[in-house]
Amino acid sequence: MRDLVFLVGVIATLAVVGIGQDSGEAGPVAIRKVIEEQQAAWNRQNLEGFMAGYWNSPELTFFSGAHESKGWQAALDRYKKSYQGAGHEMGKLEFANLRIEMLGTNAAFVRGEFHLTMSDGQTPRGLFTLVFRKFPEGWKIVHDHSAGE
Repeated sequence: MRDLVFLVGVIATLAVVGIGQDSGEAGPVAIRKVIEEQQAAWNRQNLEGFMAGYWNSPELTFFSGAHESKGWQAALDRYKKSYQGAGHEMGKLEFANLRIEMLGTNAAFVRGEFHLTMSDGQTPRGLFTLVFRKFPEGWKIVHDHSAGE
C-alpha cells in the first residue's frame, strides 16, 4: 500500500481536472500543461512519459508517510515494480482541486488530490503537494509529497 500511495502521489503530480486558475501568467499555464501530460501518459500506461514531468536528477525527492526516497531513476524503477510488475496494474489516474501558487518566476507550489481507479473497483486516493522549478528545458517537479488511503 505504501508503494501505491507513493506512486499515486508521484502521479498525482500529474493530471488536471480542475485547476480553476486562469491568471494569464505563463508559469501556471506551463505547469498545468506538465500535469496534464503526466496524467495522459499515466492513463496510456506510459511511465517514462509520466516521469518526463519530473526533474531527471538523483536529487529529486519524494516523501510518503514516514519514508523519503531520492532520484529519478529510482522512482521510475519503483513505479515499474508497483504498477507494471506481475499482478499489478496502473489504473486510471485523475487529479482534482489543483491549486498552483507561484513562489517567484522560477518556482511554484502545487496542491491537489489524486484518485486512482483500478479494474477491481478499488479507488486509492489522497492528497499531494508538489514543488516545481523552472529549468532551461521547462518546468519540472523537484519534490513530491503524497499521502493517501
